[in-house]
Amino acid sequence: MGTSDIPVDLANPGQVFACLGFLEAADVLCGRAEGGFRWQAEERFVLATDGADDPVREVLAFLATAEVTAAAPAGWQAPDGLDIRELDSFPTPEADKMALPLVLGGDNGPDIPLGHWADGSSRESFKLYAGNRSAVKIASDMIALIAALWRDRRDQVVRDPLNTLCAMGGSFNFDPRGAWTAIDAGYSPNEHKHKVAASPVVEVLAAWGLEHARPMEVGRRRAGYAAWQELLPPVLARAVLSGVPTALPVRRFTFDLALSGKNKVVQFAVEEAAA
Repeated sequence: MGTSDIPVDLANPGQVFACLGFLEAADVLCGRAEGGFRWQAEERFVLATDGADDPVREVLAFLATAEVTAAAPAGWQAPDGLDIRELDSFPTPEADKMALPLVLGGDNGPDIPLGHWADGSSRESFKLYAGNRSAVKIASDMIALIAALWRDRRDQVVRDPLNTLCAMGGSFNFDPRGAWTAIDAGYSPNEHKHKVAASPVVEVLAAWGLEHARPMEVGRRRAGYAAWQELLPPVLARAVLSGVPTALPVRRFTFDLALSGKNKVVQFAVEEAAA
């Protein structure tokens, strides 16, 4: 059995979603996986698998060499220059070129479909980005940044993947450290071609974590989640994160979604008082 133990800020929603993403990824890449949080001395996420000695390293190695391909329904006319993977089953009645699902794949692992932002079911899609950015472009940029971290700062990113930051442009808006609004900043960083420091690992793995789970809706542009203390398999961790009542020791948080133009951006969370 392999175990990894990494720092996490439980008040950062993107980091908690990314921990679920690590769990989901390790379950696919490393064999049966379980994960949970520790918070007695400091806040940590523990990931255990039947396979790899260091499942966090294994997940990051996959991401660092992954290729990103857009997914579309069979027979869909793709715009010039866009490579697509045709799907027999598609999550929405109509394909939106800016919100197509994607497939992560590569030589060292399986093909992983991701696309919670294109969920056409009754669930909240939790699509935060807007404007002229497509999901495949965002994911490709984030994967390129992870590849650079893997090449240049490998030991650091394996040891502390959620807090190894780099300058980023457009993202999925999960990491509040990279969130800004023009009112708060006093100007628009986009207009001045500025980049902000945040974690591409958080962005990609939060998207993976939300593939089968969503934060609970608390109010208008307000959501919540729970962090759990026991080691759980993905199917149970999804339910607990989403707010399903449990007898397990948990800590519950709520957070706001601020507006930056048409984008929604995750804000740091506030912990609810224990009942």
